[in-house]
Amino acid sequence: MDDEPARERILSAAEALFAEHGFAATPTSRIAEQAGVPKGLVHYYFTRKADLLEALVERLPPGCAVPVGPGDLATNLRRAVTVLDEELASSAVLSHLLWREADTHPAVLDALRSRYERIVAAIAAVIAASVEAPRSVVEGAARLLSSALSYRHAVARHGELACMDPEIDLIVAAFASGSWPS
Repeated sequence: MDDEPARERILSAAEALFAEHGFAATPTSRIAEQAGVPKGLVHYYFTRKADLLEALVERLPPGCAVPVGPGDLATNLRRAVTVLDEELASSAVLSHLLWREADTHPAVLDALRSRYERIVAAIAAVIAASVEAPRSVVEGAARLLSSALSYRHAVARHGELACMDPEIDLIVAAFASGSWPS
């Protein structure tokens, strides 16, 4: 841990402690202690405790690099969910922390909304490449699957991720019917 730069050790300690105890219940002295740095160094890098939380938001994975191509909708959605699961799992503790703090920190809420919209866009691109349907229907299906996926990761610390096959099968069946709401 000592090989890691002090700023990164501070952020790692803050992430773990905020996720475990909450932002409000974690003093900067405890962050400094866990990071193995003097308390003054925490304030050198992060003037306010809220600055720590905002720096953690920047650690979220930047994009949703989901493969998009023609083919079977079910296969393409399962592939997309696998890729998104891997990306979201890479920040499971951070995700839990951000969900926990979104109500009281606007920057955190904005980051979660932005991540959700990236997931929606990635899934919508997969659906649009796989089937022909009105844009509003593609968008609605993408939002449904994105909501289920986001929820799974919001509670991931409390158990294993549930299989997304039922949700994917429902969306595939809806597109196979070919009838859209007007």
